[in-house]
Amino acid sequence: MSTVTRAGSELSPIRAYYDETWLDYRMLWLGPRDLAIHFGYWDEHTRTHSESLLNMNRVLASRLDLRGGERILDAGCGIGGSALWLAREYGVEVVGITPVTSQVRRARSYAREAGLEARLSFSAQDYSATSFPDASFDVVWALESACHAPDKRRLLDEAHRVLRRGGRLGIVEYCRAARPLSSVDEALLRSWLSGWAIPDIDTQDEWLTLLSEAGFSDARAEDLTPNVVPSLRRLHRMAMLLWPGWFALRALGLRSKTQHGNARGARDQWRASRRGIWREVVLTARAA
Repeated sequence: MSTVTRAGSELSPIRAYYDETWLDYRMLWLGPRDLAIHFGYWDEHTRTHSESLLNMNRVLASRLDLRGGERILDAGCGIGGSALWLAREYGVEVVGITPVTSQVRRARSYAREAGLEARLSFSAQDYSATSFPDASFDVVWALESACHAPDKRRLLDEAHRVLRRGGRLGIVEYCRAARPLSSVDEALLRSWLSGWAIPDIDTQDEWLTLLSEAGFSDARAEDLTPNVVPSLRRLHRMAMLLWPGWFALRALGLRSKTQHGNARGARDQWRASRRGIWREVVLTARAA
């Protein structure tokens, strides 16, 4: 199988997932200020769901020590929420990529509406095999997007290639507690991940090993789970409230298998978190 064919095959479930679940995200999660397809970060000053989503951007930006004028690759940019925030808050140039063409269209539209087209660009690409020249970015940013990569090492190799020497990589990601888990815990984890088009998630130690193997230095990991729990709980409560209606619509053929999987994942991510099967981690490293 050729590289192009293999990449297309690997990415098709991701495209289908985000295309078919757009209405769920639009109605139940993201807002006009944040445009975020990720969990939120809650601290003592957080008052609303939207604030928590923007806070997660702040957490990753602070760990990366961002500076004005830098060029950032947003690897898995979604509809451009983080890119817009970065351009506003730091005056940086952001290049956003996602394999989902509909997300590119929406991200470009939001950039035009915000008057930030000069600092933002978006294209449909696989973040494990981009079209960018070597050493063309100061920062690679991946907020809850690396989970979709079937081969995490290939993603890190590509991030290292496009970063300038000393450039920084920042990843916020779900990490499994262990490998292997018990059969019961593994089944619950797989129920969640498969519903969200995620092939698998790595442990924190596996990530740190892969970062070293890919040529990164000064790799660090920080557990964000306590600050993310309110966001996980919110999604679970919404899923449980809507589950009977979603289930009925699925039985009537009015919700697709992919949409039903999204609802199942919203339910099972919380159950898996309560069992300690996974946690939310921020990883940072430098390109040596």
